Amino acid sequence: MEKLAVFLAEGFEEIEGLTVVDLCRRAGLSITTAAIDSSLMVKGSHGIRVEADTLLEKLDFDEMDMLILPGGKLGTQNLEGCGPLMEKLDAFFKGGKCVAAICAAPTILGHRGILEGKTACCYPGLEDQLRGAKVVYEPAVTDGNVITGRGMGCSVPFALKIIEACCGQEKAEQIAKQVVFQK
Repeated sequence: MEKLAVFLAEGFEEIEGLTVVDLCRRAGLSITTAAIDSSLMVKGSHGIRVEADTLLEKLDFDEMDMLILPGGKLGTQNLEGCGPLMEKLDAFFKGGKCVAAICAAPTILGHRGILEGKTACCYPGLEDQLRGAKVVYEPAVTDGNVITGRGMGCSVPFALKIIEACCGQEKAEQIAKQVVFQK
């Protein structure tokens, strides 16, 4: 079974992080929320406090198959400012493992050169930060080992792309039907 990790930083967009966790767990995936700071309690961009499963420093990255970055302006800034996470993100991508980001967070991938030659999307107005990417305006897009999503309203399509990457299109369609998602 594939193992995934979603990283929670102060100011993360709650729907983007938690929709992914919810739908991936419905699909039977092992997905862990990891707080990047020293507390399991993380306050999202709209004041919702979420208790992460673990701390970044305790996560076994060798067991992970995909790293997922939710957006939110402050959350994205805090994720990008976390040196240990950025080192792991770079190593993950270079090792051919999957990385996913939504909303403002794909800009992190652009800043790190991960989007060179990839098709990607992000929150409207931030496209110039997707360095090297062919920018598209779809809710979510997969290009090789990179998955990106546009924003909070695209959280379900983004999560379904992650499920499709891990479990196949049939499973993603099954989960979409189960939650009554309509394109």
